[in-house]
Amino acid sequence: MKELLTSISKCDICTAKLELGPRPIVSAHVNSKIVIIGQAPGSIVHKSGIPWDDKSGENLRAWMGIDNNIFHNPEIIALIPMGFCYPGKGKSGDLPPTKECAPQWHQKLLDKIKDVELILLIGTYAQKYYLGDRLKRTLTDTVKHYKEYLPDHFVLPHPSPRNNIWQAKNEWFKKEVIPQLQDSVSSIINE
Repeated sequence: MKELLTSISKCDICTAKLELGPRPIVSAHVNSKIVIIGQAPGSIVHKSGIPWDDKSGENLRAWMGIDNNIFHNPEIIALIPMGFCYPGKGKSGDLPPTKECAPQWHQKLLDKIKDVELILLIGTYAQKYYLGDRLKRTLTDTVKHYKEYLPDHFVLPHPSPRNNIWQAKNEWFKKEVIPQLQDSVSSIINE
């Protein structure tokens, strides 16, 4: 795993596309039990080099019911974005993750992790890539039918503060999905 992570840290296949240049941000260990597949690091994470080191990360940890120490322990949780580097700013937020990372690196990482018990698919990009034609018509429908993807995948919207309006419109998410997520995470971590 160390050699693979070193190779990823030197990856520059998307350099020409990246506003701030390459800085792959990923965390994984052969013993990771939970894999979180998100979008791509934001500008704050690009600067810190720590995955999910922003408001979205705070929200995700709260949804999962865990603290920073558990979240950033790669022996428990692997943090693998769809695009490993900050893609740059778009008209209404960050640009989409680059498309090269997932096919280049994901399977190599997942093959090294021995006993993954749950993969969280955060947002549309991860869900499209991993669920393919099993995806529902909208992100809301996909998340509403989260049980269809268990026990292997747990689908979630992006935890960005920009999605607070979505959460307010979809109260079932906090009432039904979050407790189930916390139960799933807790049972894996406390085995």
